[in-house]
Amino acid sequence: MTRLDPPGGHGRPAVPSAPPGAAPRDTAAPHGVAEAAAAGGGSASTAEAVLARCVSVEPAKFAAAHWGQTPLLSRAAGLPNPAGFTDLLSPADADELLSRRGLRTPFLRVAKDGQVLPAARYTGGGGAGAEIGDQVLDEKVMQLYADGATLVLQGLHRTWPALIDFTRDLSLAVGQPMQVNAYLTPAGNQGFATHYDTHDVFVLQVDGRKHWRVHPPVLPEPLERQQWGGRADEVTATAQGEPALDVVLEPGDALYLPRGWLHSAEAQESSSLHLTVGIRALTRYALVEELLALAAEDRRLRATLPFGTDLADPDAIEPELTETVEALRDWLLRADPGKVAARLRHRAWPASRPAPLRPLAQAEAIAALDADSRVTVRPGLRRQLDERDEQVVLRLFDRAVTLPAQCAPALRVLLAGTVVRVGDLPGLDADTDRLTLTRRLLREAVLVPA
Repeated sequence: MTRLDPPGGHGRPAVPSAPPGAAPRDTAAPHGVAEAAAAGGGSASTAEAVLARCVSVEPAKFAAAHWGQTPLLSRAAGLPNPAGFTDLLSPADADELLSRRGLRTPFLRVAKDGQVLPAARYTGGGGAGAEIGDQVLDEKVMQLYADGATLVLQGLHRTWPALIDFTRDLSLAVGQPMQVNAYLTPAGNQGFATHYDTHDVFVLQVDGRKHWRVHPPVLPEPLERQQWGGRADEVTATAQGEPALDVVLEPGDALYLPRGWLHSAEAQESSSLHLTVGIRALTRYALVEELLALAAEDRRLRATLPFGTDLADPDAIEPELTETVEALRDWLLRADPGKVAARLRHRAWPASRPAPLRPLAQAEAIAALDADSRVTVRPGLRRQLDERDEQVVLRLFDRAVTLPAQCAPALRVLLAGTVVRVGDLPGLDADTDRLTLTRRLLREAVLVPA
């Protein structure tokens, strides 16, 4: 998938239950909503409410029938969104980003006729005190947009407050890292040709109407490295056939597309604004990659090939391949799930930022802390508490915090996600100890003032 993939999808009432040629399989829910929310410092009710804005079926049905398998069209009438999605990003908000926020590349990309335009066509110096050369120039953006170019506001999960919060809660509901782009397309235009993405997406139609056509995959469940450009002829040929979905998205409609499903989208009689929430889900291949990384612990798999091995002779390679496969199989049977899980955490957790921290307010809370202060865990913070005999280790998305074992009861209360009065923390004998622990966790950005 390209970095600028327009969400795709479109459809008739019926959607095939699986891509052609796909083997039947059992699909578990991506994560229990309650469990995911608890692990990320959010509430199950908030996570469920945010997911309900994107899908018109119950979470269990979405997980079993659609997650990673088939598209889902959710009309506005079936979603709890009286105002649609304008609260997340409106056309006026997009104009503000483009004109008054000092936007720089790559937070904006521009595409026309299926091609991404060079940034030099719409960027330049920002004037006195902002002589950097890659600031977005609003007058150039306006000209390109008026000529039919699609504007792609990228990384909005990091820059626009409403989408920062929305994406964090939706990520907790689904249990996977996410990103958000916005696509502004002039009336009657199409920014991208038919293509597929290598991650799942939720498409949220904010303003205007957009006609989506979705076709079954040419490569089901592609990996990040398996971009559609390498199968352009297959994609083009498949796009000539009957679509699985052919629909016009209206404001407030939502569409879920699993990775690999072909799609294209064209604005109708007026300009269109939609959000694409990209879901960077882990795959079984990620397990394979981490298993192979851990396999370096096995000496047999580190062995040097025999002196003078002729790499042009398959007969010379065959015995080495046989022994290597045998050694790998033996090692895989002894693989430690705990080590694999730790590597997956190190891969996935940094991709999901916790709620933004207000540095000045945080520093003030640390300075003014007393027994009556109230704190709570930082929303969206992925963490794991590892309790040992003489110490506890709090594992975070970017580091580990080691504390004395007697802090465990207080940590369990603090990490439960409720508001806690510092003087009420259990397991510690004196307020000085409670204040020391709380102050440390505020400095580590684990807690925030309530």
